[in-house]
Amino acid sequence: MFMDNDVECGNLGPYADRPRVFPSMRSKVHTPLIFRILMGINVRVLLVFLLLGLGAIFYVGAKTSPIIVFVFSICIMSFLFSIYLTKWVLAKDEGPPEMVQISDAIRDGAEGFFRTQYGTISKMALLLALVILGIYLFRSTTPQQEASGIGRSTSAYITVAAFLLGAICSGIAGYVGMWVSVRANVRVSSAARRSAREALQIAVRAGGFSAMVVVGMAVIGVAILYATFYVWLGVDLPGSMKVTDLPLLLVGYGFGASFVALFAQLGGGIYTKAADVGADLVGKVEQGIPEDDPRNPAVIADLVGDNVGDCAARGADLFESIAAEIISAMILGGTMAQRCKIEGKYYPSGFILFPLVVHSFDLVVSSVGILSIRGTRDTGSKSPIEDPMAILQKGYSITIVLAVLTFGLSTRWLLYTERAPSAWFNFALCGLVGIITAYAFVWITQYYTDYKHEPVRTLALASSTGHGTNIIAGVSLGLESTALPVLVISVAIISAFWLGHTSGLVDEGGNPTGGLFGTAVATMGMLSTAAYVLTMDMFGPIADNAGGIVEMSQQPESVREITDLLDAVGNTTKATTKGFAIGSAALASFLLFSAYMDEVAAFAQEPFKQVDIAIPEVFVGGLLGSMLIFLFSAWACAAVGRTAQEVVNEVRRQFIERPGIMDYKEKPDYSRCVAIVATASLREMIKPGALAILSPIIVGLLFRILGSYTGHPLLGAKVVAAMLMFGTVSGILMALFLNTSGGAWDNAKKYIETGALGGKGSDCHKAAITGDTVGDPFKDTAGPSLHVLIKMLATITLVMAPIFL
Repeated sequence: MFMDNDVECGNLGPYADRPRVFPSMRSKVHTPLIFRILMGINVRVLLVFLLLGLGAIFYVGAKTSPIIVFVFSICIMSFLFSIYLTKWVLAKDEGPPEMVQISDAIRDGAEGFFRTQYGTISKMALLLALVILGIYLFRSTTPQQEASGIGRSTSAYITVAAFLLGAICSGIAGYVGMWVSVRANVRVSSAARRSAREALQIAVRAGGFSAMVVVGMAVIGVAILYATFYVWLGVDLPGSMKVTDLPLLLVGYGFGASFVALFAQLGGGIYTKAADVGADLVGKVEQGIPEDDPRNPAVIADLVGDNVGDCAARGADLFESIAAEIISAMILGGTMAQRCKIEGKYYPSGFILFPLVVHSFDLVVSSVGILSIRGTRDTGSKSPIEDPMAILQKGYSITIVLAVLTFGLSTRWLLYTERAPSAWFNFALCGLVGIITAYAFVWITQYYTDYKHEPVRTLALASSTGHGTNIIAGVSLGLESTALPVLVISVAIISAFWLGHTSGLVDEGGNPTGGLFGTAVATMGMLSTAAYVLTMDMFGPIADNAGGIVEMSQQPESVREITDLLDAVGNTTKATTKGFAIGSAALASFLLFSAYMDEVAAFAQEPFKQVDIAIPEVFVGGLLGSMLIFLFSAWACAAVGRTAQEVVNEVRRQFIERPGIMDYKEKPDYSRCVAIVATASLREMIKPGALAILSPIIVGLLFRILGSYTGHPLLGAKVVAAMLMFGTVSGILMALFLNTSGGAWDNAKKYIETGALGGKGSDCHKAAITGDTVGDPFKDTAGPSLHVLIKMLATITLVMAPIFL
């Protein structure tokens, strides 16, 4: 508190004389093995390999379709753009040595944990790959596969290869997210000493780098797999596979991506929130020191957590969203083209490759959005601080306008067919529905979580009467916040389905068939600005970290004000991305659900159009699906609680055994807390993760056995379908509740810290901290893990469908 008195008396004294604590935790630098190998190779040799690789990719692409060549070109350009962004961010200065030391400690902690966590995940992925291989080698094949000459072993190896590629790409997406955030944070805090606008620009461009890589990798990964299988299996040659059946082979990729994303989100979420809760409870509430104070032993663990939980895990999460959505839309495009007998040079592949083109354009329009956020020419600190949210919103508006235009172009280019000349326009309208849905989601989440609006202010007011009323107000706000998004999703699904249904595309019997594909196009529309939304999301943890570095290196109050402002906006953008992720998960799982029913019909060789909930076993499957969501959320929150207790005990122990910490005479042992949180989170992530993966498989097998005794061969598949449906519905509502209430509690505390209702240190503030602590596992552990869980249930049932029959 000595700082405030100094500021009031005006005797700040020479800056260098101020007492401060530096964490010197620098251990050996962790660079992943593959990068160490690459760095050891001669640059020219690397270039030759790179050019050969590019040549091979383009050769395969050219043999597949000109559309694939277009997708490859855009992805490679976006990677070049992301390299430009990195160079631009890393060219900024890192500030004084005390900032650099803190940043180094954060980087070490994050990279060390990342290595251990992904080591554990990769072992589990290899184990699962062997299980999938075993299942596929001993299962039946579909008549289409037999006709095209794909045997059991080919299909098994294809699925396993796709699964492992999805898992590796998802891991890289997470690593890239963390790699940039641990280097950008110190540059943002250094820029905050000069101007708010410059700090904002650096944080946005750093977020933009990882967004471009994540979206680009999701698109190019699916495109390379598609093109490779196309050429290798001789698709569309006489006597081989039809192009419309090809997308089903890509399902393993989506499953691999969601498998890694689930554990990354669980492990990272437990890590970040256990450290945060422990640091807040002892530091702020018991000792009364500010957030991110260097005297708090858990502060480095908390800052490391922002990187592994928010950046790495969210990168893997959105990567998996986009991969699952592209694959499900490709499957639906293929089945629709087959039913409508759409032939011609572009046509069947136009409908199948449409999602890849939409996401390629997403990379282009989001780049424009990112570049539209500029620094001001005037670097003087006299200029008034603009609202960062307004600047980010302006970039988002530019991106949306461009997305609408490019979406219309793509539909005319790829979805125009002689069979129904006006169908492309209906699909363009479906895309517009999706884009409007995305905007509505961002707006609704902002309304419920930003302290400029009524709900959060009411929540802050409830804190003035105590801890209990704060909790009641927060829970009721979260419950209420599920209503509007559900209405928006419902309108979107029905209107997109209806637009697709009336597009004029009919099957041989004259029945309209475009409905489901219309919903798929709406999902693509919703995700057509994904790279910019992910940029806004990555901005949050980078700003949060910058604030921590500023507080720990004891910069003047004016600098902390700038980072506090950016941090509050970061909280809102993180909440909006979660809303966005849930909306797209809802639409994508609806698509994956119909893809699952198509696949079961292909294996069973009989129609599988609806699931009757009136059958007792099917109803039980639905109940189990809903229960899975609640049990999973409970285990995720409990894991944070248990780990936080260990942190609280450790921090209290250090304050008792080292009384000199409070007067800056003794140094806290930061690494102890980092070690506690790292080991606990790796231990705790296994149970909820295993629950999510094993439940649908066990339920499907049990009811399959029951069905074979009672003479219902499709019982297993029906029960799993019900489990998937109910699980998706409960999961969407649960995730909306958890994300919004957590975000609102956090910003109610931030609102009080701006000086409202008694400001920092008041009783009102303490009650708000309790609310924030309760909301932490809600919004950053259980909530985000549920988005992944919803899509994981859908992809795992697609991959395992053959064993339920």
